[in-house]
Amino acid sequence: MVKLSVVIITFNEESNLARCLESVTNIADEIIIVDSASTDNTIAVARKFDATIIQRVFTGYADQKDFATRQASNDWILSLDADEAVTPALEKSILAAKIAPKYNVYQMPRITNYCGRWIRHCGWYPDKQTRLYNRTKGRWANKQVHEHWQMNDSNEQVGLLDGDLLHYSFRSISEHLKKIEKYSELAAREAVTNGKTAGILKIWGSPKWHFFSEYVIKLGFMDGFYGYIICKLSAHATFVKYTKIRLYSKAK
Repeated sequence: MVKLSVVIITFNEESNLARCLESVTNIADEIIIVDSASTDNTIAVARKFDATIIQRVFTGYADQKDFATRQASNDWILSLDADEAVTPALEKSILAAKIAPKYNVYQMPRITNYCGRWIRHCGWYPDKQTRLYNRTKGRWANKQVHEHWQMNDSNEQVGLLDGDLLHYSFRSISEHLKKIEKYSELAAREAVTNGKTAGILKIWGSPKWHFFSEYVIKLGFMDGFYGYIICKLSAHATFVKYTKIRLYSKAK
């Protein structure tokens, strides 16, 4: 059986962290917390679970997660966000992978809780996430947003675990709006750095297509009222991102 290190980056996650850590008590051989100077009780929560705590200035999601991965004592890593939790079914499949790993990297389906409701459409599920991996076989891709684990060999097979990863992402619509502002800023700045711009047709048409795709093609309407809100706000996020790209590219 391989030994598994659970690694988590944190900043003011006292409301989420205990739930996350409780969910991995049966599968973690060690827990590594890389914290960015939290001002709440995040560290106190982590200490209750005998986690190794490392303080580090936040340098971007990918870089922070790559650093956390390198601090582990074991090569096998389960990388989680503090607002996520492992279900019993996922725990069972991770334990099976620990006993006899068939792949060097595994994906797991993730389901998001939005304002108290589990979202199964809108393009939000199964939202496969690469979180269980042998760290000697890859690295975290250096992206400002949508960071992901990248294998050294792009042709290497990826396993798929059974059971959902729970994602307690948005407790309110206000939280969603704040995240749109934060991530649209990061995405726009990164796009402009890479030489991209956005025309008027892109700004006008992309949000409309985004809403139609998520609400109709990806069956967002089946998630009821919150499905409609998610699709509208996702379309708004697309509008904000491309508008910022156009403005920032012209200001260079």
